[in-house]
Amino acid sequence: NIYKTRLKIGYSVQGTGLFPHMSIYNNIAVLGKITNVPKHDIERRIDTLMSFVNLPPSFKTKFPYQLSGGEQQRVGICRAMLLDPPVFLLDEAFAALDPETKSEIHTELLDMQKAEPRTIVIVTHDLNEAVKLADNIMFMQDGEIKQYGSKKDVLNNPASVSVKDYMDNRAL
Repeated sequence: NIYKTRLKIGYSVQGTGLFPHMSIYNNIAVLGKITNVPKHDIERRIDTLMSFVNLPPSFKTKFPYQLSGGEQQRVGICRAMLLDPPVFLLDEAFAALDPETKSEIHTELLDMQKAEPRTIVIVTHDLNEAVKLADNIMFMQDGEIKQYGSKKDVLNNPASVSVKDYMDNRAL
């Protein structure tokens, strides 16, 4: 069942995908409401997640336009994690953030991974981000996997000229 499978994947994208007409609380709670999670469980989970990503409780009543881009990104991460999915997909989720906010969210994500381990797939063009966050790295070009392996192996032994060129053109 694709619907049940979808609920096992938390998804956060560049640009956050927040609903502008909904409060931050309702943006995070939407999947819990759709799946009939009890209200008190939703509230407790939202409190936990907002604390993880350093968003104050007062933000629950705000709307996306009242938050900075980094704060909105944190809300998107909370929403993606509400149902405690075993798989978390971040598709260029940090691409539009300033370096300071990106670094803060990276640290928060690593802390969350320690507290609540899960599979996290990160799609990024930022090699430094991949090195900081990943255990394994997959290089793709034109929809084709060029190399997959441990971070150390990929960095030390590029499997092709295209992988080597990509790494050479990105400062680590």
